[in-house]
Amino acid sequence: MNPRIARTQHAFAFAAIVVALPALAQEATRELPTVSVQADVDKPDGYRATATRVGKVLQDPHDIPQAITTLTGALLEEQQVGSLKEALRNVSGLSFNSAEGGRSGDNMNLRGFYTFGDMYLDGIRDTAQYNRETFNYEQIDVLRGAGAMLFGRGQAGGVINQVSKTPLRIDQYKLTGSIGDYGYREFTADINKPIDDGTALRINAMQRDEGSWRSNPASGAEPEIHRKGLAFSLALNQRGDHRFWLNHYILSTNDNPDYGISFDGTTKQPGTSSRFSPDTFWGADRTFDKSDTRITTLVHEYRISADSQLRTQLRSADYERSYWARTPSLTVAPRADGALCTAPATCNGGPTRVSDYETVTLQSDFNTRFSALGMKHEVIAGIEYLKENAFRTSLRNRGGTTTANPPWYEPYDANTTATATRFNSDSYAVYAQDTVEFVPRWKATLGARRDLMDAQYSSATSPRLTFGENSLRAALSFHPAEDTHYYLGWSDSFSPTADLYQLTVRPQPAERSEVVELGAKWLLFEGDLALRAALYQATKDWERNGDLESTAAILTKKRRTKGIELEAAGRIGERWEVFSGLALMDARILEVAENINATTGAITVADARYVGQPARNTPPWTINLWSTYKLTPQWKLGGGLEAKAHRYAYSPTGAFPVVTGGTTFAANTAPAYARWDAMASYEAKDWAVRLNVKNIFDRLYWDAVYDNGGFAIPGPRRSIILTGEFKF
Repeated sequence: MNPRIARTQHAFAFAAIVVALPALAQEATRELPTVSVQADVDKPDGYRATATRVGKVLQDPHDIPQAITTLTGALLEEQQVGSLKEALRNVSGLSFNSAEGGRSGDNMNLRGFYTFGDMYLDGIRDTAQYNRETFNYEQIDVLRGAGAMLFGRGQAGGVINQVSKTPLRIDQYKLTGSIGDYGYREFTADINKPIDDGTALRINAMQRDEGSWRSNPASGAEPEIHRKGLAFSLALNQRGDHRFWLNHYILSTNDNPDYGISFDGTTKQPGTSSRFSPDTFWGADRTFDKSDTRITTLVHEYRISADSQLRTQLRSADYERSYWARTPSLTVAPRADGALCTAPATCNGGPTRVSDYETVTLQSDFNTRFSALGMKHEVIAGIEYLKENAFRTSLRNRGGTTTANPPWYEPYDANTTATATRFNSDSYAVYAQDTVEFVPRWKATLGARRDLMDAQYSSATSPRLTFGENSLRAALSFHPAEDTHYYLGWSDSFSPTADLYQLTVRPQPAERSEVVELGAKWLLFEGDLALRAALYQATKDWERNGDLESTAAILTKKRRTKGIELEAAGRIGERWEVFSGLALMDARILEVAENINATTGAITVADARYVGQPARNTPPWTINLWSTYKLTPQWKLGGGLEAKAHRYAYSPTGAFPVVTGGTTFAANTAPAYARWDAMASYEAKDWAVRLNVKNIFDRLYWDAVYDNGGFAIPGPRRSIILTGEFKF
């Protein structure tokens, strides 16, 4: 038995005895009342997560034969994290993309592969283009490697699953308010109320406003964040065999988007020899990025027996988004109205987009445990249906195209004369997996999934996409002790890619990904500290590399990442907690293919210069560290580091890295950086106060890069945030 579980059970038993003694003394023959221990069950994790459902069943991450990084609510709260992007700085081997055109919103690379098709919310696809907030997250699970049988179509890098807060069986009321530099203001509320023995309601709310250290010198406009969110979850019949949850989530954003600084054509680093300083912003007061997200989910869990359960989710989601951004220039200064004049009489208003993406999802998972032929089995089986309906086009220009009459766009005001892209899809999946303990301490896992998709496009050249693909997952696990797990895993998955952009790519094979991983997981200090190590190789064939919105070309026929990961999460003693990771990656392009334009069908010769080059936006190493120490029961100090090596961006002009001895970079390169943060907090019974200092040394660093546009976005400069918390 897991030592931590055993210790908890002993504590529960002791509590039961203490509560029962007075009743025994008064009436020995009376039936003892049930002792409630839910207060301990509902107690959140520290930095080490003890439960996840990323493997389709609720289990300890320690037992899953695949690398998993879990960001707990406690970690995100201490770091004063607002957005999903900011939270993922704690994930080693991850880097951020900046994008325009085809993809925007949250956009990351993991293990060298993009992840925007691998975003999930409570196990259901959440691939819409929007910027996510963390106010309603219990935790974030990052399953590394191909999602394969567990999630279906996806990439070799991994799956990012956001876990929503749901009702507890205890009263909990918490209000927080924060103020900081650059106009930072945030308010959150987390209200949990049990209504009766089996019913509870939880409400989470958030409003965050934030400015920037960068600005438009002509107008004073700056990148801004204005976001509001509300979520509620109603839990019903929690003591019965049929348990229900009704969840509703609302998020509205009204940002001024930042596309950063251009890579310099001479030094190949962003902005280094440009006549514009890094604090230059090309947007204006009138540029915008607005989105409205509505997600409603009904969850039903049927406890068939102590060893069998059926869990079904039905979700309806609507994602509306509209933006007008302004791209940077090396030669043309920002204008007050947000237009970029490239010639005396013409102006370019920058990329514009309006979209509406609607989904309906039905997912049902069955899991059971049993013994047969002297072996123990853990079986998972399920079905999934996904209906997608998408529309997108450009915005209507209410202004002009000249210097005297520049462009003018308004949110959600679509250009009715432009050709809209429409996408309708029906996807079906069936999957099953069996984990067999064939001899004591040895387990074998084998899973398979079949995905079918039928999509209709508005494209006249290729209006339909159909596919039927299989995904497999296999692993061998050895548990020499309850606190030790060694495993060898293999998985493969696929992605048609075009469904993510809602545009068709002429008949070409689906992307295929194969991942082999050798790993080890250890639990120390009675289960309080989790250590893991992984050695992996991830290979992808027929990768759509680049901005499909503009090129729709296959640039990479075969690409591979080899890597090593080390991670520690949890408590060392009673006062010291740590969360850290190290990732070493060698990502290389192995083969290239002919480029095929999706619209015209034109074929260009494969660019052999890509062969042997490092993969885009994949740093050879990343390091993350966060640690806190309790000086007294009330006072806590902490701090941490986020560091990344250089990252390449392949520009449209064809610049390629030339590496000499691993130190000379002659292509568009975002240089390596290290950012340090710190925290101090005081916590009393009913209130707490916390001070966060981000980027202590005020380091200028490049946070996200974009290949085809040739620009990078600088990260936040030093900022101080003071937070007060009231609990009642």
